[in-house]
Amino acid sequence: MIYQTVRVLEIVAALATAGSLAYYALCLWSAAQFLRERRTGGARATQANPPVSILKPLKGIDPEMYENFRSHCLQDYPEYEIIFGVSDPDDPAIKLVEQLKSEFPQNPIRLMVCPRQLGTNTKVSNLAQMLPEARYDYLVVNDSDIRVEPNYLRRLLAPLADSGTGLVTCLYRGVANSTLGSRLEALGISTDFCPGVLIARELEGSKFALGSTMAFRRPDLAAIGGFDALVDYLADDYQLGRRIAALGLKVELSDVVVETFLPRYTASEFLTHQLRWARAVRDSRFWGYFGLGISFGLVWALLTLILASGAGWAWELLGVTVAMRFAVALFVGGRLLRDRYVMRWLPMIPLRDAIAMMVWLMSFAGHTVSWRGELFKLQHGQLKKIGR
Repeated sequence: MIYQTVRVLEIVAALATAGSLAYYALCLWSAAQFLRERRTGGARATQANPPVSILKPLKGIDPEMYENFRSHCLQDYPEYEIIFGVSDPDDPAIKLVEQLKSEFPQNPIRLMVCPRQLGTNTKVSNLAQMLPEARYDYLVVNDSDIRVEPNYLRRLLAPLADSGTGLVTCLYRGVANSTLGSRLEALGISTDFCPGVLIARELEGSKFALGSTMAFRRPDLAAIGGFDALVDYLADDYQLGRRIAALGLKVELSDVVVETFLPRYTASEFLTHQLRWARAVRDSRFWGYFGLGISFGLVWALLTLILASGAGWAWELLGVTVAMRFAVALFVGGRLLRDRYVMRWLPMIPLRDAIAMMVWLMSFAGHTVSWRGELFKLQHGQLKKIGR
């Protein structure tokens, strides 16, 4: 009986490993498709550049925050403004905004205090209060930990010249701090998360946005109910992209790649953040998230090797799986995203994937998430505050 059970588990693990190999092959194909499109679509960046309002909601201090702000003031773009918003008049980020205004007096930079709490998502609540102050109908929303290149706005806004495009978003690479948790998260962004985004784009089209950057028009935002319709959602970026796509408009993935600067996560903070992220995706796209179980090829291949008692064919399967997993990491992380740390941290991929599978399993076991020190219950994508 025990032998039969082990044999069944061995077959299941081997089939899951084979599925992972197919997944990795699809990652490489999707990334190659995106690279081809990026090479042929670069000319769009020379088209008309409409005036744009950049909305940046803030809360507290993030790593490299001031340099991230500065990168938005160095844009090679004819007309734009930056509006920062905080909910707390004593937020420490205010001093950095005032410093920025002093360094760039020629740039239209404004700071708003947003006193009302319109929903459980404070970031979106701030955005809803910042929007009436924006002068322009083209809007860009990104977070305080995002750093951009000088041609960011030119390249980002170009696809919106097509009236059939409703939103433009972009991939990002993580810049890790010195802790293991920070490095594992950066590695996961470049070698796991972004490949998954590219697969979703090829299989079903881009029907969601990434919080790294969202560019869209004010009338399209109004058509989905404005920011007010999103104030109780954790994955507000996903909801924004999905709802604009539901208008019959395209959601484009830009050829721009931005950087996000990650905190010095402790082990506990890293796991808490990963679990919140996982449950947000689970509630947003359940079946797509459930299917991610097939992506943990190294874990499945190692399990196959153990259950097969070190059989030669299981060693060969593990070798092929390692080669394909590392190929995805180098092609997507190294070549497409130009993450200069991928090669250095490549040996950590097995550890990162094992933790990711553990988090994936844990994500199905509850509905509680921790966000900036507060506890929420997550239900159908919406947040309900339950304490600290």
